[in-house]
Amino acid sequence: MPTERIVLRRATPADAAALADIYNQGIRDRVATLETEERTPEERSAWLTARDERHPVFVAELDGIVVAWGSLNVFNPRPAYQWVADFSVYVHRKQRGLGLGGRMLDHLIAEAGRLGFHKLVLAAFPFNDGGMRLYQSRGFRTVGIYHEQGQLDGRWVDTIVMERLLNDTEPLAPG
Repeated sequence: MPTERIVLRRATPADAAALADIYNQGIRDRVATLETEERTPEERSAWLTARDERHPVFVAELDGIVVAWGSLNVFNPRPAYQWVADFSVYVHRKQRGLGLGGRMLDHLIAEAGRLGFHKLVLAAFPFNDGGMRLYQSRGFRTVGIYHEQGQLDGRWVDTIVMERLLNDTEPLAPG
């Protein structure tokens, strides 16, 4: 995919329908989230409006169409955790595997550093092979496994917990 055709920008309420569509694909596909209830454009608009400057949402446009989104999220509301952010990356089903997730994650890592975060964390499904390759290629390390963390379609699902220190000078894993 030619990178010059990709534009990364801050999300606006006008993007709410695209955000909901892409997120709902992740919910239906059962590979990206323990969420089971689909979102509406109205809910995504309210979600965007409620966010603060340190927890932005970005979209990736391909030829003017939103095909991915990513966000920096509050990890924990306690003041001691203000330097840690959780993040989300979702890519439209038809655009997965083309590098958009990596481009968005690189952008989130850079923005997190600019915003003064010390660390990024995530919880993911260990069976999400594409996601695992992406996180490892960007220097995220496994912290542990939450066994049987939630239920999807009547079966228990594990989640893997990963982290990356933003001032870490270790070389990234080969990607």
